[in-house]
Amino acid sequence: MIADGSGRAVAFSLAPGQAHELPQAVGLLARLPGVSRWVVADRGYTSHAFREHIWNLGSRPAIPPQRHEAPVACPPRIYHNRNRVERLWARLKEWRAVATRYEKRASSFMGVLYLAATFDWLKN
Repeated sequence: MIADGSGRAVAFSLAPGQAHELPQAVGLLARLPGVSRWVVADRGYTSHAFREHIWNLGSRPAIPPQRHEAPVACPPRIYHNRNRVERLWARLKEWRAVATRYEKRASSFMGVLYLAATFDWLKN
C-alpha cells in the first residue's frame, strides 16, 4: 500500500504470501498523483536500487539501513511519519473482512480493500 502525507490510501498491490513486497513498491510509486518530497518506508524496503529509483523520481528516500549495512541519511523527523501507514492499516482492519480476509479471490479481496479505503477517505 502507498499512502499520502495525510495517511490516506492512494494505491494497493497484492503480493503472494511468500513473496517480498519490494517489487510491487516500484509500481506503486508510479501511481502517486505527483512528485512527493519524501518517500518513507521501513527497513524491509532497504535496497540501493529502490533508493536510486526514488531519487530518479525526484523524491528523497527516508529508509533506514539494515543493521548490517553502512549508515545512510534518514532524518528521524521525517521517518517518524511512517506510523501513518501503520495507523491506516489499523483503520482498514476495523473492517472484519479486511482483517480476516474472508474473500479468497484476489479480485474480491481488493474490492473490499478499496471499499474500506474509500470509506476511510470519506471519514477523514
